[in-house]
Amino acid sequence: ISINMAGKISKDELEELREAFGKIDLDGNGSICDYELHELFKEANLPLPGYKVREIIQKLDRNKDNKISFDEFLSIFQELKSSDIAKSFRKAINRKEGILAIGGTSTQSSEGTQHSFSEEERYAFVNWLNTALENDPDCKHALPMDPNSDSLFKAMGDGIVLCKMINLSVPDTIDERTINKKKLTPFTIQENLNLALNSASAIGCHVVNIGALDLREGKPHLVLGLLWQIIKIGLFADIELSRNEALAALLRDGETLEDLMKLSPEELLLRWANFHLENAGWQKINNFSSDIKDSRAYFHLLNQISPKGTEEDQPRIDISMAGFSEKDDLKRAENMLQQADRLGCRQFVTPADVVAGNPKLNLAFVANLFNKYPSLTKPEGEDIDWGLLEGETREERTFRNWMNSLGVNPHVNHLYGDLADALVILQLYEKIKVPVDWTNKVNKPPYPKIGTNMKKLENCNYAVELGKTTAKFSLVGIGGQDLNDGNATLTLALVWQLMRRYTLNVLEDLGDGQKANDDIIVKWVNTTLSEAGKTTKISSFKVCKALLIYLGCLFLIHLFIFVRCIQHLSYNYVL
Repeated sequence: ISINMAGKISKDELEELREAFGKIDLDGNGSICDYELHELFKEANLPLPGYKVREIIQKLDRNKDNKISFDEFLSIFQELKSSDIAKSFRKAINRKEGILAIGGTSTQSSEGTQHSFSEEERYAFVNWLNTALENDPDCKHALPMDPNSDSLFKAMGDGIVLCKMINLSVPDTIDERTINKKKLTPFTIQENLNLALNSASAIGCHVVNIGALDLREGKPHLVLGLLWQIIKIGLFADIELSRNEALAALLRDGETLEDLMKLSPEELLLRWANFHLENAGWQKINNFSSDIKDSRAYFHLLNQISPKGTEEDQPRIDISMAGFSEKDDLKRAENMLQQADRLGCRQFVTPADVVAGNPKLNLAFVANLFNKYPSLTKPEGEDIDWGLLEGETREERTFRNWMNSLGVNPHVNHLYGDLADALVILQLYEKIKVPVDWTNKVNKPPYPKIGTNMKKLENCNYAVELGKTTAKFSLVGIGGQDLNDGNATLTLALVWQLMRRYTLNVLEDLGDGQKANDDIIVKWVNTTLSEAGKTTKISSFKVCKALLIYLGCLFLIHLFIFVRCIQHLSYNYVL
């Protein structure tokens, strides 16, 4: 969060504060209510009882309407230094953004604003990058980086390391031949950075308000935010049943495979850790922050997943529990990490991060443990419908990544299950400039214990109604029940039209208001093919909707790169 120390808010600061406010305003109605503030503090690991949240709103609410408007939000931030409540509020917002003020440093920008970032994250990400890319010859100019300096932010400046990280998280996202690696000029560097940003968006990163110039200048809070998204996507890639059928070992009594598939990667990780802790005779944990601060759960987890030498290519590694009884928390954490190092898994956390219960870095630490030593066996001979594990299609993955790149909340891990209450779909309507009545028409979580599905169904019915009446979509034969049931064909029919409208809107914005349609895209495709010496032509997109998605995205990327290059042309030549 950017705060002007003189008390005035610049234009750049105002834009950043609007973005922060938008992230907190979960229902998008222009104000923060007690429910949203309660959710914000809860996600920031600062859970407060309802009465306390109402107290805070009453003290910060200027016009006494029991809500906090954006103007009141700005006033709050101008009083940060003198208000204890506002400081707690800022702390929660910074945690929500993934930009922690605690233990961080600040860099003064040319506009006189101050941006906070986490030194712990910088240290963790640098060490991860140094290890992950140490053998890549194209990164020798930037690696190894010093985790105690700002070398990370400088290393992002030419786009090469960033492109490599994207391919590390999602292999083959970027064709290596498209990365400019030698005799770099301001123009080729610009191309690399645009390529990295577009590719990050394609794999599901939220890159709104991050430009190539921000990366070139190495703005710490933006670099760290983008890197965390890329690293997290890579760490979570195999934490899903379609890629790792052994996760079915985590099924509980009375559960079906479908129940397990609805869990997010974070929830699966927690269940995985508890599965091993239960086998070790240790109590379960509820999170990767306060419950792991004493390192004792980690000791048992490491001991359970360490190789027992039963496989020919995997030597036995015995975990020493000698440090388990150490009285000092920091020393105990160091002893635990020494054992993790024996497994090749001493990444992301320091002893201080463990003791402090840093949720982001501890989550990354556990995800890395899972990826290297899942220690699960696929259940055999049980009544499990393995046919459910077909995995998502390329089309489904495209839709899911597109949604996540727009910053929808909650994050979409499973396309159909996560759309069953239509909240994500309603957010997508707003992205295509279709107004949503969040106050009177939408049921928001937490849903009641009785009638939960009815509330979700009402949302789905409203989503279909909006599509038919306001967006003017073709939704013949599609009802709210189809979205609620996760009907693949009919859900995709709606999502496809949302994505198409969004793409055309963006093209229109880039074209200074000129309408974009299928004919314009077809003409551009044929012209591009002709200029490249190709004789192939297309007449329409009626044959395959997936092709339109692909070509439409290529067209969007082409225009985006062109416009950005023009915008920065004078800057590049000055350099």
